[in-house]
Amino acid sequence: MELNASQIERFNADGFLILERFLTAEEIALARARFEPLFRGEFETGLYPDEWNWRAGRDPADRTRQICNGWKSDRTVARIVLKEEIGRRCAILAGWPGARIGQDNVIWKPPGAKALGFHQDDSYSAWVVPSGFLTCWMALDDTSAAGGTIEYARGSHRWGRSPPLGEFHAPEDYRDALRRAAAAVGERVELVPIEVPAGGCVFHAGGTWHGSDVNRSSQPRRSLVSHCLSSAAHFHPTEVSYIYSRYRRVDDTTMDESFFPILWTRYGYRTPFLASYLS
Repeated sequence: MELNASQIERFNADGFLILERFLTAEEIALARARFEPLFRGEFETGLYPDEWNWRAGRDPADRTRQICNGWKSDRTVARIVLKEEIGRRCAILAGWPGARIGQDNVIWKPPGAKALGFHQDDSYSAWVVPSGFLTCWMALDDTSAAGGTIEYARGSHRWGRSPPLGEFHAPEDYRDALRRAAAAVGERVELVPIEVPAGGCVFHAGGTWHGSDVNRSSQPRRSLVSHCLSSAAHFHPTEVSYIYSRYRRVDDTTMDESFFPILWTRYGYRTPFLASYLS
């Protein structure tokens, strides 16, 4: 399915684009089945993910659960977050020659789980050149405002980039950083809660402010997220990510496709090992 001119115009104006249908019923079912094993530490490939923010018996039950770069640990997750179609749409919306994965998220918000603080993804991208993400957020459950769905501040990608302003996991006031950022530039906040059926998705710009409230429903809210970078991206020569700069070779700013595979380019290139890894 091609993005049309109206959709691209809407994305540029709002900072996000909602698509009600993106994943198939089979993909949704397979992905849901992997959540409990993943958060128990059962990793299909034998590799730990880069971040594992919730573990049973260690962390409070009312926390939103997150794994980062689950694609390295689980091929079912990988088959979704490394889709060529995600790379293609991210590249088109961002105006890049192509797109590579920068990071994925496996997010599980059970009933009663606390909020995730408002933030801009680009606040965490100084370690890469060109700096900036374009993200695809995919719902694995029907979403609702009461269920702690993701919320966007319409047009906030035009406010400029802020440094990280607050707590991400379970803040007391999950909108505090958003209000401060809006006040700093004299802007009014217009919030849009994303209510889509399972399988729907949203593409959002790296500068778009977003977060999510407590899950006040009786159903879980599970999602998969692909944060893409330009296919031409490379490591910043001096800025360091305490997690992702570990994949930088000494005296070399090239981003190794073993760790940041290219999903799509306008020239027809896709990282070759993905075909066998995802088969």
